[in-house]
Amino acid sequence: MAAPSKEKDKQTPAIALNKRARYEYFIEENLEAGMVLQGWEVKSLRAGKAQITEGYVIVKDGEAFLIGAHITPLRTVSTHIVADPTRTRKLLLNRRELDSLVGAVERKGHTIVPLELYWSKGKVKLEIGLAKGK
Repeated sequence: MAAPSKEKDKQTPAIALNKRARYEYFIEENLEAGMVLQGWEVKSLRAGKAQITEGYVIVKDGEAFLIGAHITPLRTVSTHIVADPTRTRKLLLNRRELDSLVGAVERKGHTIVPLELYWSKGKVKLEIGLAKGK
């Protein structure tokens, strides 16, 4: 009797990459953050219509926000929803991660840049990097 084969997790390709960030900054630390999204944004991300090259992350009042990322709405988006492609999106990080980001940004002069947008276990994740300019 053969042993049951273990299926490997298939790596899904990235939804959006920010290649420019690795060119313009030294990335010192990577973190994975969840995102608060609306329904039409999730559908657009499934279609691969996202761009994070112009985006950046700020920490304000103990919360992290993604600003400037562009998620193109599909043509079939509902008529009663006003789709804002570049709206500010809240990032989901735990308190310890937020405190370390605040410390690095305020004291050491680092910046936080989005690196990659991808799917993980059916949820959208954003890889952010603590970066220092070249």
